[in-house]
Order: sequence, then C-alpha cells, then structure tokens
Amino acid sequence: MTVLISREPEGLSVEDTVVPTIEAVAAKVSELYRLEKAELSITLTDNLHIQAINRRYRGIDRPTDVISFALNESEEPEIQDAEVNILGDIIISLERAAEQAAEYGHSYRREVAFLTVHGLLHLLGYDHMEDEERQEMEEEQRAVMEALGISR
Repeated sequence: MTVLISREPEGLSVEDTVVPTIEAVAAKVSELYRLEKAELSITLTDNLHIQAINRRYRGIDRPTDVISFALNESEEPEIQDAEVNILGDIIISLERAAEQAAEYGHSYRREVAFLTVHGLLHLLGYDHMEDEERQEMEEEQRAVMEALGISR
C-alpha cells in the first residue's frame, strides 16, 4: 500500500514516532486485507483545521479526531484491472490524538495507530452507525491492533 502523508498547516509539528507508526499500520492493514495495490492519502492536522473540515462536510462545528473520505463507497462501477486502488483520504488531528491519549491513559503512539486503523477501516467500508456495524468494526479494530502488537 502506498501512503501519501501531508501536513495542514504545512508547519505542523509532528513527533518522530507519528509517520513510522502510520506507515506500520498501513503496511499491516495492507497485509491483512490484501491491499498491496492500494493508495491512500493521510493529512495530519490540528484541531482548528479538522474543526473546519468537520463543519463543512459533516455539519458539526467542533474538532474531532479522525475523518475519512472513501472513494470506493459510491454507486459508481469499479474500474476493472486498475493498477492502483485509490482508497481515499484520512485526516487526523494530532492535537486531538494527544488529548485522547491523556484522557484514555495510553500512549500517544497507540492513539495515532488506533485513529489510523479506524480511518482505514472506514475507507474499507466499515461503519459504526448501527450496533451490529459498530460491533463488527470494533472487532476488526481490535484484530488489527493486536496484529500490530499495540495494546492499551
């Protein structure tokens, strides 16, 4: 899987562990879900920027931790034999990740990994709007985090 990582704003401070953690998650998800030919974009941001995106696209005027924009969830027909499966975009607030890590009592690295897993599963079609969907997504998240060797 190819992962394109950017920052918004460009000067956003990013700890040394963040990019390797995201790349490790993407590699493990690629292996587990056979996504060798997949590509996704991940934007690392702060609460101010993710709040603007949340407001614009979801109508919710507050910061959130992760937002995913899947390219494969429409009614459009799939392109057969495409060289690359473009999954979509994930936006992660590193500021919110740090807040949640402190709130939940686990490491910042673990929270960044979890948010990346969560965003990737959304790109793969998992959701948590209904109880049954939520349970399935939570099981998948646990399985990926265990495969990564990252626990609470």
